[in-house]
Amino acid sequence: MQTNRRNFLKLTAAAGGAAMTPFAWATRADAQGLETMVVASGQTINSLDLHRTGTNRASYQVAINCYDRLVGFGSRQLPTGEMSYDYDTIVPELAESWTISDDGLVFTFTLKPDATFTDGSPVTAADVKWSFDRAVSVGGFPSTQMRAGGFFRPDQFEVVDDQTFVLRLDYPSKLSLPNLAVPVPFIINSKVAIANATEADPWAMEYLHTTTAGSGAYTVTRWDQGQQIVYDRNDGWVGGPVPEIPRVIMREVPNNSTRRALIERGDVQVSFDIPDRDASELVGTVDVFSTPIENCIHCACLNTKFEPFQDPEVRKAIAHAIPYEAIFQSAAYGRGAPMWGGPTEITDTAWPRPFPYATDMDKAREHLEASSFASGFPVQMSISLDLASWMEPTALLIQESLGQLGITTTVERIPGANWRTVALVDKSLDFHLENFGGWLNTPDYYFFWAYQKDRLFNSSNYDNEEVHELTEQTLHMSMDDPEWAPLVKKMFQIVIDDLPRIPLYQPALNVAVNGASGYEFWFHRQLDPRRMTGV
Repeated sequence: MQTNRRNFLKLTAAAGGAAMTPFAWATRADAQGLETMVVASGQTINSLDLHRTGTNRASYQVAINCYDRLVGFGSRQLPTGEMSYDYDTIVPELAESWTISDDGLVFTFTLKPDATFTDGSPVTAADVKWSFDRAVSVGGFPSTQMRAGGFFRPDQFEVVDDQTFVLRLDYPSKLSLPNLAVPVPFIINSKVAIANATEADPWAMEYLHTTTAGSGAYTVTRWDQGQQIVYDRNDGWVGGPVPEIPRVIMREVPNNSTRRALIERGDVQVSFDIPDRDASELVGTVDVFSTPIENCIHCACLNTKFEPFQDPEVRKAIAHAIPYEAIFQSAAYGRGAPMWGGPTEITDTAWPRPFPYATDMDKAREHLEASSFASGFPVQMSISLDLASWMEPTALLIQESLGQLGITTTVERIPGANWRTVALVDKSLDFHLENFGGWLNTPDYYFFWAYQKDRLFNSSNYDNEEVHELTEQTLHMSMDDPEWAPLVKKMFQIVIDDLPRIPLYQPALNVAVNGASGYEFWFHRQLDPRRMTGV
């Protein structure tokens, strides 16, 4: 049975249905499909453990492909005909069924009795508890993500018997069940992890950094850092239908032209997260999927630790000086949705939403002249080389426009493997581009990560106590609650005025496919090969 998000607190879910050489090329097995699917990606995987500090977004795919969660999201067909995950539908993964108490505080999960890890050992409730204990205890991104669903402490997780796991909440939350379907609460073979833990490393962070220990659809059999990762199918997977493709090779190909040539020739079956320009030009040559990313905004971020950006007039000057339309056409090739020129009056809770700023150099000069930095100032603008296809043209256009105000920018290009640490963990970049997208599709969840003090994706070091309190109020509140919408609108107004993040546009995720089928868009912006097949 599938569970709708809006009424899941009243429902009970039942059972669901269901040595390589480097840069090896794909080969056809037979008429039924691919023996090996090769994927080209411009992103760098820097760890096999999502819970490790500094693990980047490209590495999330390991948690998706090699580990299971208790539950997952279903699928739906978009109006365009493309397939996508379905945020409103929760389906079983490791859990065979679950019940939720009438007050929404106690979740009881029954595990699938035939679930095993890739070493053949059974998945038990003790493994679930150890994995959840780890996620709430290691700190940083995973612990904060768990907190978004109301999961704070190990004492909230109870093993009843090998097949029964209980989760207790301090208060009911609309995000609790969906939060169990995101990549972070993945289930680890605790026996293997404990055997490789040390007193200094009780959660086996070093071991799991380079070795997977899951029950997922695939297992990592080779990882050549900076080059490729090889996934081999787990034929004993019970989290869903066993994938058709036995082997998936993810090749790191940072050069966009090379990736384009590979997909056009059919040397790879998937080119993942391709530039908007290639997406527009490849239509009709190969299959191109271009899906708007829910709850995601490409932004220019102003670090409040940088003195000029503490001046609200400077922030508004920059917001009016940004050449939005030129960026949208040059960096996004018109794909996605504009996030500028919105109405000044807030009448709904739509998110992402265009802010009421537009390119107006006269207004920009007025605001700068009213600031303490009327003659301008120098600032370094940082971009990630992993995301250069949109960040590079965006940064250069902003650099040119701000130069007209006397704001002199130099562009710093940071390797993708280091970007998360300097931009998000250290929050040390004065002026930078950012592309956070919220996994859970509500505006308060976006605010939880991007606008609350010390949150990972609050790379601007923004600190507004009222926004913090409003986010805390709305995060777990039902969206049907009559108090929810007015509070959210108030949050919108404050950050529109404060401008720690200047929205540019809502991006699309572009994927080119040649010689495979079954692609689906997922909120985590990583490839999920579990449902893919040969042509």
